Amino acid sequence: MSESGLGKVYLVGAGPGDPRLITYRGMQCLMVADLVLYDGLVNPLVLRWTRGVTEKTARIKRPGETTVHQEEINRRLIEEAQAGKTVVRLKGGDPFIFGRGGEEAEALARAGISFEVVPGITSATAAAEYAGISLTHREMASQLMFITGHEDPTKTTRSIDDQLLANFEGTIVVYMGLHRFGDLVKRLIDAGKATTTPVAVISRASQPLQRTVEGTLGTIVGLVEEAKLPPPSLTIIGECVAKRKVIDWFETKPLFGLNIGVTRSLHQVEPQIEQLLDLGANPVLMPLIEIKPPEDWSSVDAALAHLGDVDWLVFTSANGVEAVVNRLWEMGLDLRALWDVQIACIGASTAETLAKYHLRADIVPDEYSSEGLVKELLEKTTEGDIVLWARANRGREVLTTQLRDAGRDVYEIVVYEHVDAETMSDDATKLIEAEQLHWVGLSSPAIARRYAELVKTSQRMRPKIAAISEITAGAAREAGLVVDVVAQTATWESIFAAIQRAHSKPSE
Repeated sequence: MSESGLGKVYLVGAGPGDPRLITYRGMQCLMVADLVLYDGLVNPLVLRWTRGVTEKTARIKRPGETTVHQEEINRRLIEEAQAGKTVVRLKGGDPFIFGRGGEEAEALARAGISFEVVPGITSATAAAEYAGISLTHREMASQLMFITGHEDPTKTTRSIDDQLLANFEGTIVVYMGLHRFGDLVKRLIDAGKATTTPVAVISRASQPLQRTVEGTLGTIVGLVEEAKLPPPSLTIIGECVAKRKVIDWFETKPLFGLNIGVTRSLHQVEPQIEQLLDLGANPVLMPLIEIKPPEDWSSVDAALAHLGDVDWLVFTSANGVEAVVNRLWEMGLDLRALWDVQIACIGASTAETLAKYHLRADIVPDEYSSEGLVKELLEKTTEGDIVLWARANRGREVLTTQLRDAGRDVYEIVVYEHVDAETMSDDATKLIEAEQLHWVGLSSPAIARRYAELVKTSQRMRPKIAAISEITAGAAREAGLVVDVVAQTATWESIFAAIQRAHSKPSE
């Protein structure tokens, strides 16, 4: 808030759809926002960068959504800033290229509201490049024109010169206009544009659900109608389209076009989002378990205060590592409290979290399981050694049982709690109902059981299931689920590799 008591509005371009194409400045604005009013074309994954309140302000009517008129959006921006809030108006593409950002900036300026415009990657360039099309090419196009296929409906005359477009020797990009596509093509042909001119229509550009239809001015209308392309779309007209087959890169990714459910808690899911986007898949966030701190820390504090008596500290998850390190700090201690303690981690991802704090695990078993960890601990400990296990409030008891049977003194501290999600995420529910969720990754027996409780899958049309281990697969089968693939190692990366292997097999 400024000294005047007024807030500030940031008009931010979110880019074309790929959540990683938002600019660094745009991400900074989201991080400080009290309120984010986001456009209907913005990928919701971008919103993970904000802790503010988020509201959708779609101006185009879609099933299950209400429209918000531009005048209402302008009013909200002004009122919220007058109340002292930092507001981000998040818009698809670039705010000032067919995004009505100029109108919003004018309204803010007239009201005396401080604002900043943060440019975004406009949909034209992103759509072309993600479809393998170079809008300018030394041999084919030295001119580039952007037009809208959706002019202001209140205008009495058209601003677009059809004859100019027909004679234009370069690349034409048409924003929107899918619902008037046939009329656009007819006008160009009537104005003399050659019917052999290459054309590409790109739907949902830069997203894993991107679809591209190629043809010529004479054939494209029928091809687009047959493909039933959904909006938003862009149309590219010009000889540069002919190079697409040579430089297409995005739609050839190994898991392109697949909706894949990630069931782990939201605060842990960032690596999986990145991995799936790299593979061309659409990450569907469907947390089935949330991680919460214990209600009472007294037993944990007592154990951590006597780490000098402990021989081995055992972590079976990254959550355990984070919880212990953070709790030591809250107690007025730090990593020096671990100076004489040996540390065992159940697997590579847990050891990587430990390494963030410049701590090396003394044991990381080749087999990422409780059984593998017990085997290693029995080899490196002796009878009477004190083992402290930092664990969740529930889980398998293999580690405690087998170590105690072998004469080790095992103590447990619950440093975090698993809480089952009450419902499935809306995105996952909608995709399951539409039979468009292709895969679900299950990363623990508890998650497998919760998934079975929350979703009734048809054996004919069901999301395929990838389990992180045979133990998780067994729990899923006991709950009545069909497991399609099992990861070779107990990591999410291995889950995605198993899906990739299954997806690449030829259909029988």
